Amino acid sequence: MAESETSDLIVDVVLALLESEGYDAVQLRTVARDAHVSLATIYKLFRTRDELVVTAVGRWLTTNGCAPVPPPPPGESLYDGLMRVFRHVFEPWERSPRMLEAYHRARSTPGGERLEQQTMAVIEPAGRAVLADGEPGYMQDIALVLTNVAYAVVARFAAGELDITAILPTLERAAYRLTANNEREARAAGGPSPEPRRRRPEQRHDAT
Repeated sequence: MAESETSDLIVDVVLALLESEGYDAVQLRTVARDAHVSLATIYKLFRTRDELVVTAVGRWLTTNGCAPVPPPPPGESLYDGLMRVFRHVFEPWERSPRMLEAYHRARSTPGGERLEQQTMAVIEPAGRAVLADGEPGYMQDIALVLTNVAYAVVARFAAGELDITAILPTLERAAYRLTANNEREARAAGGPSPEPRRRRPEQRHDAT
């Protein structure tokens, strides 16, 4: 069997373990047994367990979560555009929640930054297109807040604090709050929203 075929077989076994039993089930002796190869063969093709898991998650992303985001329909609102991107990214993970946990954990291992790069290569162009026509400062604020919310809900899911089915509704609420007129709710909570404070320019004192 050629090395490429052996490598594909090993990655197939790792993906099966990740999807059926989870990240911690990927032990190299188990992989070797299920793939009918030796540990030496695995180490020849993948230097570490981390490299093997990152490779497997990367392949899963290629066939599931990293296809191009569909183009917007005519007249799409900002809220609908944001949710179109979020659904494209998170719906495959809703169907395979153990792969989201594997992605989150593998991303922080050596070489895991390539998983981040792989997802950002899909999300960033679609996100820029959605946010292209608004006031730049407002759009930057939306992107910053929603990016941090997305990272937070994924971390809470991976820690067992949030169900996979709660991720998209949480992002929907955040996107709605950022794009809707919330003045009525703000008044009910204690008055109209204040104007953002601006820093006073520093006074310059010329040397005498």
